[in-house]
Amino acid sequence: MVQKILDAASKVLVREGYDRATTNRIAKVAGISVGSLYQYFPNKESLVAALAARHSEAMWAVYMRSAQALAGQPLAVAAAEHIRKDIAAHAVDPKLHKVFVEQVPRVGTLEKVDEIGRKVVGLIRSRLDQHKDEIVPKDLDMATFVVFHVSQALVRAAIVEHPEYLEDSRLADEITAVVVRYLLGTTPALATALPAAVSSSQLDASLGRIELGRAADAS
Repeated sequence: MVQKILDAASKVLVREGYDRATTNRIAKVAGISVGSLYQYFPNKESLVAALAARHSEAMWAVYMRSAQALAGQPLAVAAAEHIRKDIAAHAVDPKLHKVFVEQVPRVGTLEKVDEIGRKVVGLIRSRLDQHKDEIVPKDLDMATFVVFHVSQALVRAAIVEHPEYLEDSRLADEITAVVVRYLLGTTPALATALPAAVSSSQLDASLGRIELGRAADAS
């Protein structure tokens, strides 16, 4: 019954938005009485919190699929795979995620969503610590902050402005180019590190544009 109610809540939130979603409307879509709904959730806020928790768990499962396999991999490979997983995680019901990002009050309700963010930060920090002798930034906490928010900001912007980008492999390539260039400072190491992990030639093109811009700045 709980999953049935959560499925109905997801449909109503996506179709009508957070403010217009009511327990009466959700109960109707679920095919139950509002009294039955209240046996499981005392109000809309608790229902949405449970839905956010389920959504977050699905996202975290995506992140964890390759986390252990990336241990010991070159930094560029790990970065490329992490960013692909970041996009894939956000592609888990992107319309619902957009509602969470844009409409749902952050006080309490989205604690589970925020918790996933903290876990991802932990993954990034651990990965950078493993490669601390290779990367240019020496303040690993700040580097973690930069990498996390660069990726998150671009992926969330895609959800809101260009959801079709979530299905375009070039988005991962472009974000990877930015992150790897920031961490390694130079691009030669990518030539041997990335081919096994990145199939698209877009990454090479992106890195080439970065190098051209750097050369122009230096001249």
